[in-house]
Order: sequence, then structure tokens, then C-alpha cells
Amino acid sequence: MVRSLTDAERQALEAGLRSSAAFTVRRAQVLLASARGEHVPAIARTLGCDEQTVRNALHAFAAHGLAALTPGSSRPHTTHAVFDAAGAERLTDLLHRSPRDFGHPTSLWTLELAAQTAHAEGLTPTRVTGETVRATLARHKVHWQRAKRWITSPDPAYQRKKRLRDRLIRLTRTHPTWALGFADEVWWSRVAQPAVRAWTATGQPLRLVEQAVAKGEPKAVACYGLLVRWWDDPAPDDDPSEALWLRFVDGRPISGVTTRYLAWSCAKLAAAGRTALLLVWDNASWHVSREVEQWIAAHNAAAKAGAATVRIVACPLPIKSPWLNPIEPKWVHGKRRVVEPARLLTMDELEARVYDALGADHADHLAMPEKAA
Repeated sequence: MVRSLTDAERQALEAGLRSSAAFTVRRAQVLLASARGEHVPAIARTLGCDEQTVRNALHAFAAHGLAALTPGSSRPHTTHAVFDAAGAERLTDLLHRSPRDFGHPTSLWTLELAAQTAHAEGLTPTRVTGETVRATLARHKVHWQRAKRWITSPDPAYQRKKRLRDRLIRLTRTHPTWALGFADEVWWSRVAQPAVRAWTATGQPLRLVEQAVAKGEPKAVACYGLLVRWWDDPAPDDDPSEALWLRFVDGRPISGVTTRYLAWSCAKLAAAGRTALLLVWDNASWHVSREVEQWIAAHNAAAKAGAATVRIVACPLPIKSPWLNPIEPKWVHGKRRVVEPARLLTMDELEARVYDALGADHADHLAMPEKAA
């Protein structure tokens, strides 16, 4: 029989009858029936359960009180150390291989599959449980974790180009008169709406109204951007100074416009007392064209002769690697900041919002050469 219940315990048990957990309801029924003087066989018949289930509820309440209403872990309290130190190391090495190497039709391990394979490979004399495998792996700091998506580039020279980029970053940190620049181009659209989230009342989502542009009006405007960083103090823990320089284009990005933007950027760097621009950008056709390469070579020759003050060291990024260029996220977040849900922005409004969103100074448009236009 259950011991005498206090008023608080009786109230908690009666509340447990209304619980959404079947375990809690069953325990509360057992304990209240016993408190009314019913014996174990009668309670078991009334509730349709085994007599041992009733006894377990009574013993748990006697030992733990109201905590007996909460189900405990289903894991065993003890596990057998069937894996010695060498066996545990072999088990860890086994998980670094694909299950397909052992004839299984999957590429991902489960505890039961690992236990089965460990026995088949002679790591254990008998078939152990998945819990034994889990406990063994936990002792060796191997845990069940969510898989991470890993972005890779198809560029065969990925590692070489990434090392060059990282080397330029290290060099800039140790040269106070050098600047590191991440360049890219983007189109700012008056029509396309980015994916956004907004705080709105339930059932009343923010609606991005599809806009239309009159015939002959521009739908978007191209923009050059250079994210410039420099370290005035070469201390390794200091954060760099940073600026974002934007120039909108009357037309589209081409080689002739790119060289004008580079010349403008070098003039700004020279005014800031910089002597070198370590330029990181992608493999766009207007970056790697012969015209741009020849212009950079002539510009560096002029810098060596003293006619120019800022030389350029260009570093192309691997193919399909926007995560290596920190200016790319600024485009993504900037498009969300300038969005207008319900009306069409004029070109001037769009450009003003871009400058404000990215904290950049206004500058005149770059014009395409007449030959290219």
C-alpha cells in the first residue's frame, strides 16, 4: 500500500490525471487507487495492467516521491565494457570508413549497424547493443552530431588560389601602407524582390507586390564595389579599418569601365597614403580580359617609374567561391535593406537607398566607352 499522502501530493496526483503523458496518468491512477485502500491485484485488474507495473509505481513513489510521475531514461544504467582500449580504437577507425566498404547499402552509420559490423569484423565476441557502442564512442569523444553542409569549388587550382588569397591578407596586416581590396559587381533591381522576413500579425504576412516597369525605363542598374581594409597597426589582434567604395554604371560592367574604376580607386588610396592595393576578385570576363591585364601592367610600370603611387597586385579567386569574398554578403543584406514592398522605386531613390544601406559615399556614375556602348 502507498503511504499516507499529503494535501500537496494528493493535489499533484489529481493534476496528473489530466496530463497528456500516458505514463504520468497511469502512475497517478495507481497511487490514488492505493491511497483509497485498493490492493495491487485489484488495481491491476481495474487498469488492465500487470501487477508488477503497479508495484513498480508504489516502489518508485516510496523512493522518489512525486518525481515518480516523470518517466526516466530508457537507457540501461550500466554497460558492459566489451571493447578494450585496442578494440575501441578499431571501432573509431571503423566509423571513419564508409559502411559500403563492408557490404551495407548505405553511406551513413547507425549505432545498430556499427554494432553489427563490429561483431562481423571480430571486434566483439558477441553481438552487442547500440547503447554499448554509443557508450564506447562517448569515452573516446565521438558523439552523434548533425552533419554540416560543406561548400566546395570545382576549380582544380582551388587550394593554390585560396593560399594566395590568405597570403595577401597576412602580408597586408604587416604592411601599414598597403591596402587589401575585395572587388565585385552587382545589379540592383527595381523589380526583383529578395527573400525577406518581417514581423507581422498572425495570418497577415508581408506581401511583396510584383512591380512592372514602363517600356523604355531601366529595370536595374549595375554597380562596382570595392571593400577596402587596411591595418595601421601591424599587431595581429587589431581589427582593420574598413571602407566600401561604390560606383554605379551607365551601362554594364566591361573591361573599359573596370579600368576606370581601378584608376579611381587607386586615386582614393593614394590620397589615403596607401602605396599598394592587393586586389582580390573573381574570374569575370571583364576582370581577366587582356585589356585589364595590360592596363594593370602599364599602371604598375608607371608606379615603378614614379608616375603613379599605388601599385596593384591582382589575385583571382577560385571558380564558384563567393564565400571567399566578404563583399558578397554585403550585396545580399543590402538588397534586403533597400526593398520596397508596395511601390516601384525610381532609379534615384534606389541608388540613395543603396548608399545609405551600405554606408558608402555618393559618387558620380561611370560611363561606358563610346566604342563599347
